Amino acid sequence: MSSWEPLVEQLVRERGPRLTAYAALLVGRDGDADDLVHDALVKVFSKRRRLASVNEAEAYVRSAMPSIVIDRARSAASRRRAVDRAFERGPVRPDLEVGLDVRRALRELPPREQVCVVLRFFDDLTVPQIAARLGLADGTVKRYLHDATATLAPLLDVTEDWDEEPVTADVVPARGRGR
Repeated sequence: MSSWEPLVEQLVRERGPRLTAYAALLVGRDGDADDLVHDALVKVFSKRRRLASVNEAEAYVRSAMPSIVIDRARSAASRRRAVDRAFERGPVRPDLEVGLDVRRALRELPPREQVCVVLRFFDDLTVPQIAARLGLADGTVKRYLHDATATLAPLLDVTEDWDEEPVTADVVPARGRGR
């Protein structure tokens, strides 16, 4: 057994549901969330980092997820554009229905906006912290958050100004998924 395998096993056993719930906020669907956690584990542990604890390993895995989501979206968007050009059709957007939950509403955002919202409101990071994590300018992060809140407000029936007092929520894993 490699030196990192016990840490991975402990991380998945102790923090797997929490990592999956966090990933679901970033990607919107449980099956995709499982894939994201797996890809983040591979990314973190393939770099041969010397991680000393489960807390440190969880932090690295969580920080890897947003860039994986953005990279996936970038390549998926590229494939969609190629298919659209090949078949001369426009992008398909599913109709929205009343009563969207937060995860479904987040899926309506472009990937960078979605990641910024999750980092801001679920990880409680400041704009400079988000900018540093994603390698963006503070103003770019502010613009993504502004655009995202404008999109999310009517979907979630929010009328107050989100910038006055940040709202945070605990991420709770889905039940009945065998974890």
